[in-house]
Amino acid sequence: MLQRVDYKTNMMVGDQTYPAFELRNILDFTALHLGETAKEEVCLHIGLGHQELAHYQFVYVWQVEYAMEFLRLQSQDPDIGTKLGLSYTVSSLDVVLPHLAQLTTLQACLQFVVNHPRLVGSFTDTLMRLEDQSICIRWLNTGRIEKSQYSFQFLHSIGSLLGLARELTGQIVPLTKINLAEPARDSRFLAQSTGAEICFDSEYFEWRIDLSWLSLPVIYAFSDHQITASEVRAVSFIDTVLDVIRERFPCVPNLDAMAAQIHMSDRSFRRKLAQLGSSYQRLVDQVRCQKAIELILANQLSIEAIAETMGYADVSHFRQCFKHWIGHPPGYFSRLNCHYVHK
Repeated sequence: MLQRVDYKTNMMVGDQTYPAFELRNILDFTALHLGETAKEEVCLHIGLGHQELAHYQFVYVWQVEYAMEFLRLQSQDPDIGTKLGLSYTVSSLDVVLPHLAQLTTLQACLQFVVNHPRLVGSFTDTLMRLEDQSICIRWLNTGRIEKSQYSFQFLHSIGSLLGLARELTGQIVPLTKINLAEPARDSRFLAQSTGAEICFDSEYFEWRIDLSWLSLPVIYAFSDHQITASEVRAVSFIDTVLDVIRERFPCVPNLDAMAAQIHMSDRSFRRKLAQLGSSYQRLVDQVRCQKAIELILANQLSIEAIAETMGYADVSHFRQCFKHWIGHPPGYFSRLNCHYVHK
């Protein structure tokens, strides 16, 4: 069952694993819209050829992120993320197909997507709510990704979910509303392709769908599908660092201590994280922010007690840090939960 308020720490970064089908779809779309030369340029930068990619189940997050950013910057089309997502087909989802074949309703498919970021890919944390006979999926930018890049990823996610939902159910599945935390622009394509009311200058990126649509049965004819590709990836360096931060939390080691713990110089440690598109402070803030949101939504401690649990001697300092992380004070999340019982 979907909960009234359900927070998922789904964000993945750097060298964490991401499904390879996503990268294959992006490269195919890039070749179609920008040409083969553009696709080859992306392949050269990420160090992975298109033919080689056919033999992988998983790649790195940074490789997918680079391919998306290349497409966004080169196309200069504000709707390119949605168009990319809409181009996906169920048959292209290789590693996910055996799981989808076991699901019988669109609601089960949505819940699978939210609960299995490693299999379907995710650049963000999400907050899912039941409200007025709708399910609302709010994206939380705990990784402080640049807004235009985040918007692309958000719209890409909407496009892929809707396109695949239509293929799975055989029906055009509309959204009720899309909130975008960006200035107003021409939204005719987005409104037409999603069926949603489009609202700009919102506080968050969020989409909602009427609950009735989620009861649709999955009618897609899955064939017997065997996963033949092999995963040949080393343990994620980002995961190693995150594991230590979470294990030691709230007594997080400083950068020098962390570097020493994983047997690196501080300079090499900084350079490695930079190569993966992150930094130690960003990873620490990510863990702190995610933990704070979980505590607030649990609705069992006061903000003062949460600040103390998080290791802050001054609650006002905690409030300032939280607003820096997520763009809103802790009380905003308390109000989200005030009418619900969080399970």
